[in-house]
Amino acid sequence: MSSSRRIAILASGAGSNMAAIAQACEQAVIPASIGLIISNVPNAGVLGRAKDLRLPHCCIDHRQFENREAFEDAMLLKLRGASIDFVVLAGFMRILTDCFIREYYGSLLNIHPSLLPKYPGLNTHQRALDAGDRETGATVHYVIPELDAGPTIVQGKVPILPEDDAESLAARVQVQEHAIYPQAVRWCLEKKVELRDGKVWKDPSFMDDGETRTGANANNGTRA
Repeated sequence: MSSSRRIAILASGAGSNMAAIAQACEQAVIPASIGLIISNVPNAGVLGRAKDLRLPHCCIDHRQFENREAFEDAMLLKLRGASIDFVVLAGFMRILTDCFIREYYGSLLNIHPSLLPKYPGLNTHQRALDAGDRETGATVHYVIPELDAGPTIVQGKVPILPEDDAESLAARVQVQEHAIYPQAVRWCLEKKVELRDGKVWKDPSFMDDGETRTGANANNGTRA
């Protein structure tokens, strides 16, 4: 689809969330187009997926820069050159500086594989198992300078089964990620959800939107 809104996706791994968002753009579920995909890992799976989908992509290897700021300057140069106005982190394994976040503040989303504020950081599935939790899931949130602490847009929950290990749990959580992330991007681009004064604002009509509510319930999603 054609759209004046252009999304960039930053990813370090296989790129399954990138593919889910790209598909939603192609199907006009998300009112935008993919303007650029950036990976910081040469030969990352996300780059192969982007090539297969004929989406613009590049690798900016963070190891080739003397510091984080220089690496981010290179990314910002690419993003500006591609006229990107909305950035989605999809398994991007680099902590962003305040400078980068300010550039896209309010238009910068991340997905985290836990029900934040539980288990920020890494090894989320094993931590949930070790704690004896009965459920876990994924959280889409705005990005702020504090790691994994931005205001929550939506969460998708999954039960933890007695036979689960970290790998099986991760696979089921990923199904939720693919459902709620495109949904959250759509809400933000449609201005049904915005970051205002450090908090999530929702259009009052959005809360009464039967179609949206059905979609959230079908995905076992919850809004903060």
